[in-house]
Amino acid sequence: MILILGSNVDEQSAEYKQLLVHLATLQGIQTRVHIERGSEQSLTEIYLIGNTKALDLADMQTLPCVERVVRVSEEYRVLGRHKDEQRETHFEYNGVRFGQDTLHVFAGLCAVDNREHVEIMMKAVRDSGQVCTRMGAYKPRTSPYAFQGHGKNCLPYVFELAGKYDIKVIAMEITHESHLNEILEALHQTGNPTGVMLQIGTRNTQNFELLKIVGRQTEMPILLKRGFGITLDESLNAAEYLASEGNRKVIFGLRGMKTNMGDPHRNFIDFAHVPVVKRLTRMPVCIDPSHSVGSRATDPDGILDMMHVTAQGVLAGANMVLVDFHPQPPKALVDGPQAMLLSELPYFLEDVQIAREAYLKRVALRRCQG
Repeated sequence: MILILGSNVDEQSAEYKQLLVHLATLQGIQTRVHIERGSEQSLTEIYLIGNTKALDLADMQTLPCVERVVRVSEEYRVLGRHKDEQRETHFEYNGVRFGQDTLHVFAGLCAVDNREHVEIMMKAVRDSGQVCTRMGAYKPRTSPYAFQGHGKNCLPYVFELAGKYDIKVIAMEITHESHLNEILEALHQTGNPTGVMLQIGTRNTQNFELLKIVGRQTEMPILLKRGFGITLDESLNAAEYLASEGNRKVIFGLRGMKTNMGDPHRNFIDFAHVPVVKRLTRMPVCIDPSHSVGSRATDPDGILDMMHVTAQGVLAGANMVLVDFHPQPPKALVDGPQAMLLSELPYFLEDVQIAREAYLKRVALRRCQG
């Protein structure tokens, strides 16, 4: 059960303290408080954990400070969609709104290789009217001898260039808790010219200690990629780990499943789960066509497989596209064969817009049917 309190509740008020005292008397019930602090108001939610079936909704509604009561109907307590609830399905970060009704393209470098390529990429993103990108500083690799990323050494110039080209949000994977501190320190040293969306990669989806640590920081949003060899339910519970620690600014990423059934693509593409995740949770959903397809293969009409699967995900209602571009793919240090060309960026964005408009028409058509 979730108790949603009135906005801007004073944690020092007598009514709030009275509420907590009453909740402490409930047998077999534990409480967990989540506070979301926005620019204009704060929202407090109290989660009652335990056997809450005997608690009467009407009685709980009359408690001090309580504005609304939601009975949890799904396993995902914090991020799930529950019966008859109207909690928001969006959040804002650094001036950018992310929600189940928005769409953002994060085109950029899978791995940062040098300052020149970063600047070229940032300029291309800006010139295309975009405010988000991806820049990989830390790269987990299958081989211990492969390039692992420049790490903290590239962060200052990446952030400085983001500020120069008015890039608001950079998606950046981390693999260790020390990376979190390195990013925060580099942002501070460069004057916070941009924002960072922390990315948890598919290999770390069930690194529960990392999830807890990242979830405890509530400033930066988190993109959690689905684990490539586990069920959807297991991956959604990984997202719940993040939210249960305090950070509910979570986007769920679909990046394909690791199985030979996906051949000749790199992974079996799972974008049909876009509406499933949106139905089960309040998270925006991201698709990753680059790592799903893994090549620049085209159909007889000359359309890249990556563009086909991107359109499929956007048609299904995706809210974010994470896609690899590079100024010179043959020179890319990571995943060059799957990177799109900068000359293809305007074409890619226009193709995405076509799919988005088709999705919105589908939504409008369904609403006309009542």
